[in-house]
Amino acid sequence: MERSESRERMGSRIRSQETPCCAPETVDSNEYFDTILLQGFHWTSHRHEWYKILKEKAEEIAESGYTHVWLPPPSHSVSPEGYLPGHLYELNTKYGSKQELLDAIAALKKCGIKVVADIVINHRCAQMQDENGEWNTYTDDIDHEGNKVNWGKWAVVEGDFGGTGNKDSGEDFHAAPDLDHENPELRNALISWLCFLKGHVGFSGWRFDFVKGYAARFVEEYILKTVGKGNFCVGEYWNDSVYDESGLAYNQDAARQQLCDWIDACNASSSAFDYTTKGILQEAVRDQYWRLKDPNGKATGLIGWWPDRAVTFIDNHDTGGEQNQWPFPSEKVALGYVYILTHPGIPSVFWSHHFDWELAQDLKKLIALRRRNGINSNSTLQITMADPDCYVAEIGESVLVKLGSRFDLGKGFPGAQWRLVTSGKDYAVWEKEEEAS
Repeated sequence: MERSESRERMGSRIRSQETPCCAPETVDSNEYFDTILLQGFHWTSHRHEWYKILKEKAEEIAESGYTHVWLPPPSHSVSPEGYLPGHLYELNTKYGSKQELLDAIAALKKCGIKVVADIVINHRCAQMQDENGEWNTYTDDIDHEGNKVNWGKWAVVEGDFGGTGNKDSGEDFHAAPDLDHENPELRNALISWLCFLKGHVGFSGWRFDFVKGYAARFVEEYILKTVGKGNFCVGEYWNDSVYDESGLAYNQDAARQQLCDWIDACNASSSAFDYTTKGILQEAVRDQYWRLKDPNGKATGLIGWWPDRAVTFIDNHDTGGEQNQWPFPSEKVALGYVYILTHPGIPSVFWSHHFDWELAQDLKKLIALRRRNGINSNSTLQITMADPDCYVAEIGESVLVKLGSRFDLGKGFPGAQWRLVTSGKDYAVWEKEEEAS
């Protein structure tokens, strides 16, 4: 009774414990099979009337072959980028107005693109301090039905910013109060908000920020009660690669096992960004292509173990662009995209690379090749060479890829049945000619 009474004293509306749900009864397709994701922003997009730009680019995005676009966090935030959320239902942000967001989503959906929201629910910035000076009192947020959404210290994990909730089920995020996902009332409030984003705004899937911060079982619940299992969702589980005295270790099994463990813990309801493949690939393109084949002949990243839940990428708003925390070698970015857009897994392309790096035509050509040949997240991969200066692989029995500086691969390579589709510095891609009937 103590917590409920304190909430009543604060004027909070005590919600029913009945769990909201807006998920479809059945999901007709498995979007993880053939998704091609575009990250629809970069770190400083908020400076450029971004929702208007997204609306203007909708047709070009669709014509390029992308199936999904990941948008920045949609809610009011203390930081302009959106990763320190305050009022969840306030959708007028530095990226644009609520109406501009609705217009951008409508334009993308009209072109057949599904839109993924960046969901930041590990933490939330409070609007007021409590009697002890701790920032843990949430006021002034109004949901789509006109109800106040006021939370107190009960919504914050024990010991964090004076929180009185349960112990944190994940890692601490130091910049803002961590939310108590163990609390069913808080989970219901988040599910109601996600249903609002889906039903009233038009999002169809979620990119979960900082999933290390709370238990993966809650990710499963949020997905199952909103968009439903099978619709594309992805978690940001940014784990470290394995290093030894010589630098990046060849054996990255421990790193990819961490990603598998998280996917297992959410019952495969979500995919995960394949940080392991990124770390390996950006070293491999420096004439270390031996890194791309493990002792069992499989790819060495998450795509070698769980490809239909592995979202491969070259850079994102954190690793590349203005932040540049862990960038792919800039002169090798095109090589990186040749790899992820021809291989199993779920490829994700960074906005800046498509629109600002003059790579658009190369990317369109690779995406068209992928779709034309039916390459998907679970396509077969046969690696026939992984030497320091040369990597060769056949994907789906219809695409052949060569990476590396070695030019001469012997007489008769690749064979009369292969037609060159695209090539550039240190790469070539062929597709198999159709047999004459």
